[in-house]
Amino acid sequence: MIYMIPQTILIVGGGTAGWMSANLLKKSWPTVKITLVESDSIGTIGVGEGSTPFLKQFFKRIGASEREWMPQCFATYKAGIEFSRWSEKPGFTHYFHPFFSQLDIKPAEPFFHNAKLQRQGIEADAHPDAYFVNAQMAKQCKAPLAKRRLNFDLDYGYHFDAGRLGLWLKDRAIADGVEHIIDDVTQVEVRDSGEIAAVIGAKSGRMAAELYVDCSGFKGLLIQQALSVPFKSYKQNLFNDAAVAIQTPLADEQDIPTRTLSTALTNGWAWEIPLTNRVGNGYVYSSEHISGEQAEVELRRHLGLADDTDISAKHLKMKVGRVEQHWAKNCLAVGLSQGFIEPLEATALMLVQFTLEKFVTAKQSLQQESLVRDNYNADINKMMEGIRDYIVTHYALNSRTDSDYWRRCREDIEVSDNLQALFQAWKSHEQFESELNKQASHLVYLRPSWYVIMAGMGNFPMDLLTPSQGQVAPVNLSKQYCIDLVEDLFPSHKAVLSQLAAG
Repeated sequence: MIYMIPQTILIVGGGTAGWMSANLLKKSWPTVKITLVESDSIGTIGVGEGSTPFLKQFFKRIGASEREWMPQCFATYKAGIEFSRWSEKPGFTHYFHPFFSQLDIKPAEPFFHNAKLQRQGIEADAHPDAYFVNAQMAKQCKAPLAKRRLNFDLDYGYHFDAGRLGLWLKDRAIADGVEHIIDDVTQVEVRDSGEIAAVIGAKSGRMAAELYVDCSGFKGLLIQQALSVPFKSYKQNLFNDAAVAIQTPLADEQDIPTRTLSTALTNGWAWEIPLTNRVGNGYVYSSEHISGEQAEVELRRHLGLADDTDISAKHLKMKVGRVEQHWAKNCLAVGLSQGFIEPLEATALMLVQFTLEKFVTAKQSLQQESLVRDNYNADINKMMEGIRDYIVTHYALNSRTDSDYWRRCREDIEVSDNLQALFQAWKSHEQFESELNKQASHLVYLRPSWYVIMAGMGNFPMDLLTPSQGQVAPVNLSKQYCIDLVEDLFPSHKAVLSQLAAG
């Protein structure tokens, strides 16, 4: 059977995933009739309000400029993530995971050299923060938009109001011709062949299409409930399964950082995400180790809100893992319905985008259906496993001693064979680069990110030898290079956001 582009598509569920699907599929196949049906009683989960640089390509794909969408969504720029208190090792209690660009090639090479030395037990300046431009960008609260033209694109992500982004995407899709139906899907008809025949709406009745896109959230109304595609839990890899979120005001005079802040707490970690109108905060935790009420108390204490009852909190449950097949029969699962990996590295929308773009490409293949679908599902699963492994690394390498939670993360968490091979290669002095090359086909995070997390967590021998003269690359040259470059080349973050808002 040869693939053909579907002529009718029904998306079940809205939110960011649903409306991203509507926009991207409509831009890819303009003549296809696309309908989105969503309930008016289900809100956006919105655990995370950040992205990776991959989202830039999404807006470019749908033809939307930053001036069009960012002010509407209170969006800010993101140069990376600062991790605080994940390690208790002296000199490594915090580090910055930057988005790597060509500007980093010169200052970062000494970091790779020094990290290798310190892995070998020779004392060197191997903390990553001094060697990357985006780490300095965040420290100086600068926007990643160069004042003069560069010959390459800089990688950066965004922070945004998830609810407002969903609304903006909805308006954009409807303007492009996507039909919008507000209704509750009460039933799914499945043929003897296993394909979905139709969905039944409480008000709209029977709705049929050639392709169904499941954006129904954690319940997986189509992919999991109707088609019974198995779900693979990541509970043995990642213990966190709940979150509590609190929004706090942004002071008028406050600089807006170009970073997400992730701070380790007693039984999980807290996020801090700056928008133009407020700060998004939350605590991602393990319900096996702390109750929702206790988590809220700890988060309020962390934010200095212990006695402030006027600011409300929102509690959320997370189903961490993935379905075995993201594309099954005539159904594509996108977003939370296909799976979720906790928001530590803000990868949720990247996965949505990757799932959709790869599907569009697959649907235009001339190969046989079963082969293309199997390869597609394998690729999505490989991406999710790669993201999972990088996030597991944060927990496996932690050195906190203040709770059973952190001890269990270090000692009891299940580590994949691929990740274990990377850990062993890092300790083996010479083999880390070759192991990265060996695993290149399925690594989601590339060489700089792996060096940054391994070194940033202080994953080095305890007893270090004194280096010989000239053996260590000087850190000050790289640090000053980054400071001067950012001061000279990049404007104030707050000023750029004000210009965007002014139109």
